[in-house]
Amino acid sequence: MEREGELYAPALTRAAQWLHDLLDGTPVGRVLDVGSGPGVVAGLLADAFPAAEVVAVDRSSALLERAVARSGGRVTTRQADLPDGFGLLGTADLVWSSKAVHHLGDQQAALTALAGTLRPGGLLAVAEGGLPLRFLPRDIGLGRPGLQARLDAAHEDVFAAMRAGLPGATDGVEDWPAMLAAAGLVPAGSRTFLVEWPAPLPAAAREHLHAQLDRRRGQVAGGLDAEDLATLDALLDRDAPAGILNRPDAFYLTATTVHTARKAADAG
Repeated sequence: MEREGELYAPALTRAAQWLHDLLDGTPVGRVLDVGSGPGVVAGLLADAFPAAEVVAVDRSSALLERAVARSGGRVTTRQADLPDGFGLLGTADLVWSSKAVHHLGDQQAALTALAGTLRPGGLLAVAEGGLPLRFLPRDIGLGRPGLQARLDAAHEDVFAAMRAGLPGATDGVEDWPAMLAAAGLVPAGSRTFLVEWPAPLPAAAREHLHAQLDRRRGQVAGGLDAEDLATLDALLDRDAPAGILNRPDAFYLTATTVHTARKAADAG
C-alpha cells in the first residue's frame, strides 16, 4: 500500500493543491482522511494545510501507526470500522476518502454519512474511478496481444461479485457528482489526475507492479484461459528476461478521478 501511495504521490500532491485552491478563503482547522491506510495522502494533506489538524481514519491500528510515523507526528489518528464508526469521526472542514466508499455496501448512505461530518462551507473529496492501469505494450511477445484488456474484463466481474457480497449491498448508478448532490451537498467539480512513470521503471515501481500482477492473478484466475494464465506466470517469473521485473518496456500509467462537493456555508 505504501509503494502504491508513493507511485501516486506526485498526482495526489496536485490533487491536494487543487483542494487547497477550492477552499481558498475558507478556514480549514480539521481535515479527515477516511480510509487512510498507511497515511500517504494524510501526509500530503498536512503539507497542503499546515495549520489544520489532519486525522487519519482507518480500522487497522498497524496502518494508523505507519501514518503517524510517516508524517513525523504531524498526523493524528482515529480508529474506526465503517460504516458503524461514522459517528466517531467528529466534524471537519475537509473530508478526503480514496477508494474506500466502494468497499461499503450502501455507497449513497456512506456519502451521506461523510457529508454529515462537514462543517458549514466544508468540502468532501472522494477519489473513485479513473482509468485502469496500463503497464506494457498491447503486444508483449508472449501469448495473445491484448492481455491487459482481458485482465480488466475479468477484474470487473470480480469487483462486481465483491460489491454484491458486501453487507447491505445496494445497487445504484455510480454517478458520483449526482450521489454527492443526493447527500445534500453542492458539487464543486471533478478532476482526473494522471499517474505516469515511463519506461524504464525504477526497481521499487517494478516490485510493486510484480506484486499487483501476482495479486491480480489470484483474483481473476477463474476468468482467464490457460494461455493468458501462462502469460501471467511468465511475466511473474522473477528471473526471466521477459518477466515484469526485467523488461525494458514496462511502464506504469493510470489515472484517478476526484469528485468534490461542498456543504452550504449557512447550513446548520
